[in-house]
Amino acid sequence: MLEINKINVAYDGVQVLWEVSLKVNSGEIVAVIGANGAGKTTLLKTISGLLRPSSGNIIFFGKKLEKLPPYRIAEEGIAHVMEGRRLFPQMTVQENLELGAYTKTAWKKRKETMEFVFNLFPRLKEREKQLAGTMSGGEQQMLAIARALMLRPRLLMLDEPSMGLSPKLVIEVLDTLKKIRDEGVTILLVEQNVYQSLLISDRGYVLENGKIVLEGSAKNLLEDPAVKKAYLGM
Repeated sequence: MLEINKINVAYDGVQVLWEVSLKVNSGEIVAVIGANGAGKTTLLKTISGLLRPSSGNIIFFGKKLEKLPPYRIAEEGIAHVMEGRRLFPQMTVQENLELGAYTKTAWKKRKETMEFVFNLFPRLKEREKQLAGTMSGGEQQMLAIARALMLRPRLLMLDEPSMGLSPKLVIEVLDTLKKIRDEGVTILLVEQNVYQSLLISDRGYVLENGKIVLEGSAKNLLEDPAVKKAYLGM
């Protein structure tokens, strides 16, 4: 589905990613873990076209993405839930969702997709006419994910979806990602909660100082001594 081949990416004149390669297969949840400043957010921004690699390529279902503008990458079926949610606080839940369905194909099927996201997140249905900015942090994160799903993506990328949430809500949000995967949406997940993210993932990559230093099945990474020491406090 998605292949990233030896990309180098600089941000504000400083190189952040060095020869990064990874693969995401259809139907997987793939986690990218690493410390703050490792380059995880830069990786997602590069895939979605907000940043450009200086070399290397990004291939999605056989099509090269690295020179396409962000709106074209979204049209190819990649949705990006950015860190911090980025909702429109003075608009209602329904209005935020409708804005997510901005491609022609997604707009035609918006009612069907909205029913799907309301089934995933019943609280959003209850707050359909409520202003997004008046909702709790957990509800806003649900809305951010639901808005991305309104695009009807083939690949959903999430940057720190559990940030600022209570432990109970973290588990609820991450469990919902498994349901989304089971509905046929592949997921690339950047998440600060390493243990919980690997529990729901099929495979993972460890990014340190802009380089992939470890990869493998999520189960093997959870058992890896280096991962335990650096990220699980064990």
